[in-house]
This record gives sequence, C-alpha cells and structure tokens, in this order.
Amino acid sequence: MSRRLPPLNALKAFEAAARHLSFTKAAEELFVTQAAISHQIKTLEEFLGLKLFWRRNRSLLLTEEGQSYFQDIRSIFNSVSEATERLIARSAKGTLTVTMQPSFAIQWLIPRLMQFTELNQSGRSG
Repeated sequence: MSRRLPPLNALKAFEAAARHLSFTKAAEELFVTQAAISHQIKTLEEFLGLKLFWRRNRSLLLTEEGQSYFQDIRSIFNSVSEATERLIARSAKGTLTVTMQPSFAIQWLIPRLMQFTELNQSGRSG
C-alpha cells in the first residue's frame, strides 16, 4: 500500500507559517522568499483540497482545519527532530578526539593508552 504524502517542502512552509502566523517570517526562517512560501501553501491547500489559512488585511489566521493540521504536523516535526538528535547522539557515543602536542602524546598518552583501552572495552556491551 503506497502512502499519499503531501510535498515535504510544502509541509515545512506550512509549519513555519502557522507557527509565526506570517508568510514573511516563515520565509526568513527557511531562507526563501515570501512568494515561495505562498506558493508552497497554495500547493498544499490544493493537495488537501481545503483552505488552511484565512488571509486578511496584513494578517494571517489559521482555519479550523489549518489549526488541527498544524497541531499534528508540529508534533510530527518535533518527533523527527528528536529522533534525529537521538541518532546523532547515539552515533557520537564512544568517539573521542584528543588534540595535543606530539611530545606530550609520546611521553604521557601513548604509554597509558593500552590500559585505557582495556578498561573501556571491558565495560562495553554492544
């Protein structure tokens, strides 16, 4: 079964515009033009077949459907962000980069490195 997903750039534009209630601020955050945000929102609204925003004189409001969708999309984006942070943290575990003068490394670090490795390998479980 294939999933029917809206364009991801349109979702990013929608989430930023809904959070700021501003196409201009969303554009600044995403480093695109206000027209690009407007185009992405139009694309998303056409994909969904409904309006997400009420555009008023120099103000932007979420429709009821837009507010509901924003809550879901914000939660999903937060989950993706948290999953990414966990993955990065997990892959960084156990990596240690040490910079020092070569003379210090030769005289102090290298003689102790074998013992350090043995102590830290025995405590590793995976």
